[in-house]
Amino acid sequence: MMTQPFNWNDLRFFLAVARSRTISLAGRRTGTDHATVGRRISALEASLGLKLFERNPRGYNLTQHGETLLSMASAMEAEAVRIEETAAGQQQGLTGAIRISTPEGFGNFFLASRIGALAAAHPRLAVEMITIQQIVALSRREADVAITMTLPPNGNFVEERLTDYRLYVYGSRSYLASAAPIRSREDLGDHMFIGYVDDLIFTRALNYLPEIRPHLRPRIQNSSLHAQLAATVAGFGLCVLPAYVARTAPDLVPVLPEEVSLTRTYWMVADADMAETAQVRLTQRFLRGLLEEAGPFFDGLAPPA
Repeated sequence: MMTQPFNWNDLRFFLAVARSRTISLAGRRTGTDHATVGRRISALEASLGLKLFERNPRGYNLTQHGETLLSMASAMEAEAVRIEETAAGQQQGLTGAIRISTPEGFGNFFLASRIGALAAAHPRLAVEMITIQQIVALSRREADVAITMTLPPNGNFVEERLTDYRLYVYGSRSYLASAAPIRSREDLGDHMFIGYVDDLIFTRALNYLPEIRPHLRPRIQNSSLHAQLAATVAGFGLCVLPAYVARTAPDLVPVLPEEVSLTRTYWMVADADMAETAQVRLTQRFLRGLLEEAGPFFDGLAPPA
């Protein structure tokens, strides 16, 4: 039996806590402080006469009653989002925050110069982009939307292929002019390579060199793609780089491009529980639109139009 009036708006805070499992992160996502979130959750539990969360040092876990309410509240939210989209054409009134996780290449060389349009279109929405060198755990709500080269091995996720992109071996003009000639794949073994730190490669998709030539290892190792690019431009050796990244350095030349190349894929992934939220739906549409506008940006050696 409800002990005080039920407030529909409390469901927004309930969903934020259920998905983030912490009061502080729920506050960030709703654009409020943690104290407000805590009060709204307490008010919702009081109005329903149900305990919705188990509090523990690691966060807030749903009770059985909370799990039941999550399903119903998520469906209600999805309908509310559709109403909002129909009425307004787009979600100009969104508040809170959206966090996008992305590999360094996609994030720094493509998304960073375009992401401002999302924030500009929604003045009350905080847009966060992280490019840390690890796989972010969507299941632990470390990000809302992830761009990744490797799909999660298990879990309840919504996955969408964004684009393929090509990688080639590159060297600077000065390096190639002074180094031993490269006439075939076998000649690559005579050259110094620049690449990722062996024990910090967090996904097999970044382990390029064994695909180029067996037993090939980088002698100059760096966890940052920016640093690898800089070392290659400086003439210290050869490096496997995405073509769209190498095009930012006109002095770089592809080596044996007809014989030696790799293909990788960028995927867009979101936790299924978050996929129907207004922020995630908006961000997914925004990213799809960017890829449609990009044209040949991610194509092989051809420069973008």
